[in-house]
Amino acid sequence: MLTLRFRLVLARNRTLRIASISAYHRRAENDLENEAASITIPPVNRKFDVLILGGGAAGLLCAIEAGKRGRRVAILEHADRIGKKILISGGGRCNFTNLHCQPENFLSANPHFAKSALARYTPSDFIALVEKYHISYHEKTLGQLFCDHAATEITDMLNAECEAARVQLFPKCKIREVQRSTEFVALTESGEFRAPILVVATGGLSIPKMGATAFGYDLALQFGLKIVTPRPALVPLTFRPKDRDDYCDLAGVSVQVVVSIGKESLEPHSFAEGMLITHRGLSGPAILQISSYWDGSKSIRVDLAPGCDVTAALRQGKVRNIAAMRSELQGILPKRFAVRWLDLHAPAKWTNQSLEALERQVHEWIVTPAATEGYEKAEVTAGGVDTDELSSKTMECRKVPGLFFIGEVVDVTGHLGGFNFQWAWASGAAAGRTV
Repeated sequence: MLTLRFRLVLARNRTLRIASISAYHRRAENDLENEAASITIPPVNRKFDVLILGGGAAGLLCAIEAGKRGRRVAILEHADRIGKKILISGGGRCNFTNLHCQPENFLSANPHFAKSALARYTPSDFIALVEKYHISYHEKTLGQLFCDHAATEITDMLNAECEAARVQLFPKCKIREVQRSTEFVALTESGEFRAPILVVATGGLSIPKMGATAFGYDLALQFGLKIVTPRPALVPLTFRPKDRDDYCDLAGVSVQVVVSIGKESLEPHSFAEGMLITHRGLSGPAILQISSYWDGSKSIRVDLAPGCDVTAALRQGKVRNIAAMRSELQGILPKRFAVRWLDLHAPAKWTNQSLEALERQVHEWIVTPAATEGYEKAEVTAGGVDTDELSSKTMECRKVPGLFFIGEVVDVTGHLGGFNFQWAWASGAAAGRTV
């Protein structure tokens, strides 16, 4: 048996040994931490044939077309996933194109610019891609095509096409700077990306909560390109104080109207669709459409009863008073709106002349908006990179070989109803088949 003294010596030595091992480990850990701190991790350098800035509709289609041609393509997207605006479009069902797409459905300082790209990648081309993936869809109205189920089907389709074309996607890739010497260099928080071709598909300023920035416009200016001043488009309009007091308590009331701007000799624009009264002004498809043509000062004209003769019964009958007129108008307009509008526009006397004047007012209600709801509520941005700077066939800059601009960042803006997606697909295809 071990003596008590010997056992105490063993215990003390074991304690000393444990303490010494612990101290050794602490020193080793400190040495490793100091060594790690002294190491500089070199930046990641990635070399590609084509860099695409922006993983939205235009950028994705461009990447797919370029990848199918054997190009090594990288998409740099600052958001955490691609196609975020695709996912929220069309109430989550993505109004991905329009059957009746024509150059006349687009605004631009050069109305002819979009014709080439739109002719070479048509709605039927994108529909063929949708049908290849067995995505069911339907026409809602006026040629507008929507997914039957969810917009995720479109982003999943584009993801699959990118994978098949060996396109590399880099989400959460924030670009700090773009340089150019013999090639383009995108400096990001993830390192450097290099390529002889740079395609800018960064979108416009609409819906900033989705990450919209002015990066594409800043890049254009950096390379000496002209910009058509951007502005919100397809956006609700706000009332001036008097009209707000008169109508905004009717928020939620909708009417089928024809909204116009401009005179017959000065490029008139008219849209026959729904109008919605809001807490701040007017919205609905007809108002969103006309907003793209509103210059901040003009009045718009609203035909509240298209194709109807609202005063005919009073002109031909014996009873002429506000009650009779109210009854006629309520047969055409929602009751609350009919009553309010007539209270504000009823003539002092019910003569033939005053009834004719009232008829004109019903068909030409003049509204002078105060402003738009801004980029927060705008579906797209009008204006952008001046089309004079770009080739209409390829989207390449005339002044800077190898630099391309596509999609919403360019001064081409579509009407409501799938036209802006079709421009994204068409301009992306034009660049992708060239780079």
